[in-house]
Amino acid sequence: MGICTAILAHVDAGKTTLAESLLYLSGSIRQLGRVDNKDTFLDNNDIERERGITVFSKQAQVTFGDKNVTLLDTPGHVDFSAEMERTLHISDYAILVISGSDGVQSHVVTLWKLLKVYNIPVFLFINKMDQPDNDAAAIMEELKLRLSAECIDFTQAGTEEFYDSVATCSEAALEEFLETDEVSEQTIADMIKKREVFPCFFGSALKLTGVEEFINGFAKYAKEPRYIEDFGAKVYKITRDNQGNRLTHIKVTGGSIVPKMVIDDEKINQIRIYSGASFESVNEAHAGQICAITGLDKTFCGQGLGDNKETSLPVLEPVMVYKVILPDACNVNDMYLKFKQLEEEEPELQIAWNEQNSEINVKLMGEIQTEVLKRMIRERYDVDVSFSSGSIVYKETIARKTEGVGHYEPLRHYAEVHITVEPAERGSGVTIDTDCSEDLLAKNWQRLIVTNLSERSHVGILTGGELTDVKITVVGGRAHLKHTEGGDFRQASYRAVRHALMKAGCVLLEPVYNYRIEVPLEYTGRVMTDIQKMHGTFEIEENDGAAGGNTAGGGTAEVFTVIVGKCPVATMQGYQSELMAYSKGNGRLFCSLSGYEECHNTEEVIEKSQYDVEADIANPAGSIFCSHGAGYYVSWEQVEEYMHIPLTFKDDEGGVNGYGGGYGDVSDKHGEAQGYMANGMRTPDGYMPKAYYAKKSGGSYYKEPETYQAASLHGLADKELEDIFVKTYGEIKHKKEAPVAKVVDYNKPLDPRSHAAKNAAKNASKENYLLVDGYNIIHAWPQLKTLAAENLESARIKLLDILCNYQGYKKMTLIVVFDAYKVKGKQREVTEYNNIYVVYTKEAETADQYIEKTVHKIGQKNNVTVATSDALEQIIIFGQGAIRMSASGLLNDVKAVEEEIRGML
Repeated sequence: MGICTAILAHVDAGKTTLAESLLYLSGSIRQLGRVDNKDTFLDNNDIERERGITVFSKQAQVTFGDKNVTLLDTPGHVDFSAEMERTLHISDYAILVISGSDGVQSHVVTLWKLLKVYNIPVFLFINKMDQPDNDAAAIMEELKLRLSAECIDFTQAGTEEFYDSVATCSEAALEEFLETDEVSEQTIADMIKKREVFPCFFGSALKLTGVEEFINGFAKYAKEPRYIEDFGAKVYKITRDNQGNRLTHIKVTGGSIVPKMVIDDEKINQIRIYSGASFESVNEAHAGQICAITGLDKTFCGQGLGDNKETSLPVLEPVMVYKVILPDACNVNDMYLKFKQLEEEEPELQIAWNEQNSEINVKLMGEIQTEVLKRMIRERYDVDVSFSSGSIVYKETIARKTEGVGHYEPLRHYAEVHITVEPAERGSGVTIDTDCSEDLLAKNWQRLIVTNLSERSHVGILTGGELTDVKITVVGGRAHLKHTEGGDFRQASYRAVRHALMKAGCVLLEPVYNYRIEVPLEYTGRVMTDIQKMHGTFEIEENDGAAGGNTAGGGTAEVFTVIVGKCPVATMQGYQSELMAYSKGNGRLFCSLSGYEECHNTEEVIEKSQYDVEADIANPAGSIFCSHGAGYYVSWEQVEEYMHIPLTFKDDEGGVNGYGGGYGDVSDKHGEAQGYMANGMRTPDGYMPKAYYAKKSGGSYYKEPETYQAASLHGLADKELEDIFVKTYGEIKHKKEAPVAKVVDYNKPLDPRSHAAKNAAKNASKENYLLVDGYNIIHAWPQLKTLAAENLESARIKLLDILCNYQGYKKMTLIVVFDAYKVKGKQREVTEYNNIYVVYTKEAETADQYIEKTVHKIGQKNNVTVATSDALEQIIIFGQGAIRMSASGLLNDVKAVEEEIRGML
């Protein structure tokens, strides 16, 4: 008996150092190793010691007080998250290490959510508290805010404040505290086990401070689990030793195992208890122990053995797929088999043979895992492989509920299957159920269909991506007394799923990040604009506003904004370096995978994938029927005309591809799309139409309406410029007289029937433009005027940076115009500077003239504001229908925006 405990952390938090300290202070090792000396007990692989990171999970046997603990050291780098997750299947407790210098990083939040999914009690060790400016009180506040309010400082155990904090976490503890003025150790231990309290300890693993207190706390409050008497086990890992022996790593969850014992028709040869790189052969392993056994060749990660029948599936998964590039003389078939052997050890690789391109595809978490895999292949198989640049792993779900039919009836075979497929909650995967009378189909056939549907991943019809977030229900079927075999239902089941997808259509899904960006206040608008361009969402997180900055020499700390949200993985790749560049190294980006959501560029991805749904012979949607003793193929559009039992589900919505045409005007059964039907989708900006589109090939999918994309403005003629700014054509009518200013009570609601209300509604639908006379503003703002006296170019760049931030918050089209009329031969130049447009006028054209011309073209159909202190220019543009704004007015508005952003912090 013992306690299995995984130790987890974000990379560089000091996890391996803490593990080394725990082993040393508990007496398991005699000499304290260090990561930088490459001599730690658990990081014993050459790759790990060279890189200074944990790559493979290892175990060590330690004693904490009177508790026997199996310590599972796990990788901290995101690329090896799957290796870390496998240990959670067998962990009784977890030790989460957090760097006191870095606080709660994005990957820490991911780990915290994962521990919640697996319902694992957590002890926290906040490391590196020997470093200056690491404040325990501030860190506790962050832990409560970002992880759980039930995070309690156990370094204060025994105090009234401690008991008061613990008592607020459960009713039982509160009653005990009110009666006795304290909470017993047993009650606290029960609360920790139930995840009602999360003990926090502080110290420095490198200097061995606080580690002894942590060991005593763990020994006091961790409880040994209870196990059943009958044999059960969970497989969490497959490896091979130096002699090539296949090792199945298990946790015994009930009873015991001995050599020569038979499990699932395979005999155990040897039982090993590992500690670091060494092991001890034993004659018996009991419940609660983790061991490696030889002799089993059919086991797999997550498998349950004996009475433990539950198979565990991973939560984390790669979102990038790579093509394996082999040397010219290498046999691709041999290498495919070797890669499949690697897949036993690393199931997340999901090795696949791409028939269309005759290539091996592999899924990886990131660049470091790619490099490690290359080295493993070279050392194990003496082959130097490389990988293509990764591409995003897309998935598909169904567009609407429908019934699919699969029929398989070649000569002397028979099976028909009816299933319904319907959309399910995001992240739910594929669930399979039955709702079929045994009078219609015997129970044993129903169970066989469920098994057949569960044994493989199904693919969508848009890109061949994995099907997910659907519920499949068996609703009908038929067997033949003489001719039906098990494999017949397998064929019919697969065809039924495919038939349903072709009928209802698929929705393409893409992986999405949860991100957190910390950036100096002046770059807030830029970040907002970038996120919009990347098709992400954002909000400003409340915080104290201070996040660093150099205070040396009497300076003040720079104010930072924290922006959080979601963004597609495809668009956010590489943004870290861009953020660091424009924020001068002060911006920080943290990303963790949120899940899959509807793809932002479906058409582009489908076209790039070049997936031909009709040519995918491994996933046929048609069925096989029999006539005159011979089987013949019936295409999916005609299956319902030949099926032997009627449909059970009535599709009230109609359909595409000849099944009612409820999603558009469809010309024939082959899905020749003639038009679109709008489906509404609520967005932050109102109601956006969404269209359902039927592909000519038969498959169908949701498609967003075309949206306007701003084109490059380089070298555009006046007419082209007008096309971009106006967007609509027609004669521009000028006001006959200037409006008369009057005092308006803005607090009084408008009568919806009034002319003012109608104008307000009309103006709300217009595009907003701001034209800025660049040099006029520079010489009008004191800060820029002083800078311009030293370096005009620096003043110009500073103005543009300020306006980028301003535009990101205001979200109008912003154009800055600079005079270049004195430059001989100068042609007008229009460029993009981050999220704003910059215009340099041509020879003999002043900024005033350009602004007047532009306002004349767009002023009547759009809301246009011109910022300048040129009095004559103000009068001219007012007459053209634009709104005037002085240089001081713009400066005040910029400052107001900065204050609003500060107020959100």
